[in-house]
Amino acid sequence: EMHKSWGNAIWFDDAAEEMGVDVMRWMYASQNPEHNLLFGYALADEVRKQIITLWNTYSFFVTYANLDSFNPLENIKDEKFTKSDLWIKSKMNVFIESAQTYYESYQVYKIMTEATLILDDISNWYVRRNRRRFWKSENDYDKLIAYDTLYESLVAIIKVIAPIVPFLTEKMYKNLVFGVNPDSPESIHLCD
Repeated sequence: EMHKSWGNAIWFDDAAEEMGVDVMRWMYASQNPEHNLLFGYALADEVRKQIITLWNTYSFFVTYANLDSFNPLENIKDEKFTKSDLWIKSKMNVFIESAQTYYESYQVYKIMTEATLILDDISNWYVRRNRRRFWKSENDYDKLIAYDTLYESLVAIIKVIAPIVPFLTEKMYKNLVFGVNPDSPESIHLCD
């Protein structure tokens, strides 16, 4: 409980400055509104870890994709995907489908639970298991497929969580999509 008279109230401006508004939005969206909402700086630190994981995965992709001059507009043939590529693509498709269902039924907290799980799958399973593919010195087709798969996964997850984490996803979208293809919508919030 927070009470002004007890001196333990957290004011919005202070919280927004210290936590960040995307962290606050993620925190609120992750909680079932039927229950008491938990709020505080310790909880914000836990949420910040999720956002840092997303940012680090994005940063990993951007760093290596720029080094290898990866172009996401190139066509990648389906028959060359590895099992891990197909696995993460399948997980992303399930995530997108369930997120649509949860948005339509106003169960955003379930989206955030699944977003946390899929983010773990992308960063701790897909990227870690495929690092050698990204680190190859030569630019072969296998490396391009790994880049393409990670690119599609990042774009998909930021599009799904954009209504909840608007500022971070907009920054990532501007670099990942609009920076590469000026014919795409100018903002992530104009995408389907």
